[in-house]
Amino acid sequence: MADKIKLLIAVLIVAAGIAGYYELADKLQIIRVGVVLASALIAIGVAYTSSGGKALVGFYRESLVETRKVVWPNRKETVQTTGIVILLVIGVAFVLMLVDLSLQSFMNWFMG
Repeated sequence: MADKIKLLIAVLIVAAGIAGYYELADKLQIIRVGVVLASALIAIGVAYTSSGGKALVGFYRESLVETRKVVWPNRKETVQTTGIVILLVIGVAFVLMLVDLSLQSFMNWFMG
């Protein structure tokens, strides 16, 4: 229950920041944006204290570890794969064009 209250408070803080943005319409844009960013940072801090926030940060950290384990393709593999994709797209577009022209010819013949 405490976690839900913390998340509700975080949402209310963000809402207050957005309301402040519109309330300060006569002020400089940088002040208005600063209010929204400050409220977002405070809301993130409040949300982090909940169990869901801590789990989200843990997930983020684990995903960074997994990203480092990925074997990224080199330049040659990337160029080859991109070329194959471009050729396949052109081929599929040509086949769809033939199907479209065939259906158009059939409909013209059928409608007289």
